[in-house]
Amino acid sequence: MPSVWLNISSSPFLLTGFPGLEKVHHLISLPLLVAYISILFGNGTLLFLIKDDHNLHEPMYYFLAMLAATDLGVTLTTMPTVLGVLWLNHREIGHGACFSQAYFIHTLSIVESGVLLAMAYDRFIAIRNPLRYTTILTDTRVIKIGIGVLTRAGLSIMPIIIRLHWFPYCRSHVLSHAFCLHQDVIKLACADITFNRLYPVVVVFAMVLLDFLIIFFSYVLILKTVMGIASTDERAKALNTCVSHICCILVFYVTVVGLTFIHRFGKHVPHVVHITMSYIYFLFPPFMNPVIYSIKTKQIQNGLLRLFSRPCSRT
Repeated sequence: MPSVWLNISSSPFLLTGFPGLEKVHHLISLPLLVAYISILFGNGTLLFLIKDDHNLHEPMYYFLAMLAATDLGVTLTTMPTVLGVLWLNHREIGHGACFSQAYFIHTLSIVESGVLLAMAYDRFIAIRNPLRYTTILTDTRVIKIGIGVLTRAGLSIMPIIIRLHWFPYCRSHVLSHAFCLHQDVIKLACADITFNRLYPVVVVFAMVLLDFLIIFFSYVLILKTVMGIASTDERAKALNTCVSHICCILVFYVTVVGLTFIHRFGKHVPHVVHITMSYIYFLFPPFMNPVIYSIKTKQIQNGLLRLFSRPCSRT
């Protein structure tokens, strides 16, 4: 390892809000704050409901709890520094804190993709092999799947984050977002960053894209099974159990494609558009997922009614 790589500047990085709009940062922060509170409330309520309501102690809802926990993790990792920049103009962030934030942001993004894949597996078993559903998706297997998803994401991101600690930073220390992203940090490094440029592309193709393809193929098989059901009512009932998951898949992967498209091909797009798209990517799926499941899943609706009607029943 070249010794020069250990000569890391001790100067902190500087986070960036919305360049040129500093005077209205407080106004810009209002919709972000509303989204932040809504995400905490929506996903926190889902987690509490699934834990508290024994009717929801099933694999499908355990995976939903994993999704809600992931969404909370992404939001809690990004929003404190965002609000610190917009409210207090607190832009400085140490190298260790920055690299840790980048690690959790990117890890949780891959976790979300893995959880959506696990949820597709749940729907695949429930519709293609319903008689063995409870014997295949036992609590132990659900836990193993959850650990596997988390381990896969954590280990896959670690190599590029470790290398961030080795790089010297002798250029500008100004990052382009109000949170730390790997692709922003490596632009400031004075070293060969070829590995850190190529490896994330491999990870995206090997994991996120592969997850999507497996999900897509599983739903092709699910649709084939559903179309073979003679009863129209049973066919509609089977498809309805998949609607919420399909909506969450679309919300996540459409924002991933949108963000990738903007960053890769939007060189002439104003920088504020890049920043706004990043916020949409980090806030829109966590905001929409609990809304989708609350609207589209009857068991969640019934659970929410039981949860919020408790005080009324005591009076």
